[in-house]
Amino acid sequence: MPKKTSKSSPKKPSTRLRRVMLFFGRLIRVGLFAMLIGAAFIGYANWIPNWASRGRLYDDIQAVPPTEAGLVLGTTHQIHGRENLYFRYRIDAAANLWKAGKVKRLIVSGDNRSHRYNEPEKMRTALIARGIPHDVIISDYAGLRTLDSVIRAKEVFGFPSILIISQKFHNQRAIYQALGHNINATGFNAQDVPRRIGMSTQVREIGARVLMWFDVNCLNTQPKHLGAAK
Repeated sequence: MPKKTSKSSPKKPSTRLRRVMLFFGRLIRVGLFAMLIGAAFIGYANWIPNWASRGRLYDDIQAVPPTEAGLVLGTTHQIHGRENLYFRYRIDAAANLWKAGKVKRLIVSGDNRSHRYNEPEKMRTALIARGIPHDVIISDYAGLRTLDSVIRAKEVFGFPSILIISQKFHNQRAIYQALGHNINATGFNAQDVPRRIGMSTQVREIGARVLMWFDVNCLNTQPKHLGAAK
């Protein structure tokens, strides 16, 4: 008779191997949980400025309540040698607000990192070209970030109430920062740019809002310069 062959049972993993497998399983679960929490926080940080600015944003100039000062947030006037539409539309909005009697003064606040890159000077020149008197315009050369521009409007230039002038997504973030520093702020929404042009800006805004939340709620971040006005 042929001999019976016994099937050998599969070997069980060693105790050490099981521990390694359990460790990596837990590590993966913790990583997934951390990713979920991180995604939820990013979503919250990007939503909270929308909620905080509700009732404070205007699209119609006639509906804007008169304010002593309008704060025009800076941006470069050209990108890769082409006109920056964010810049043009903010300047147009600021000029129209002043001509409609909605603001008495205009603070142009932006970066002034070198003689060749001077956002406030470019904004000032553009406003004067649109018929705004030069003595109405206040140049803030230390608006290195939106937070700096907002706080300096109160602490350096003495305006406890401001009308922020930029695109809607930017106004929402700036108003959240203003309210976090006891500054009474409203915003006028300048015309936005086409989505295909502003896509990279919108992507950067996601990270900017996360930093915004930490600046206001955890870090108590202050402007780099809180001294002289110019």
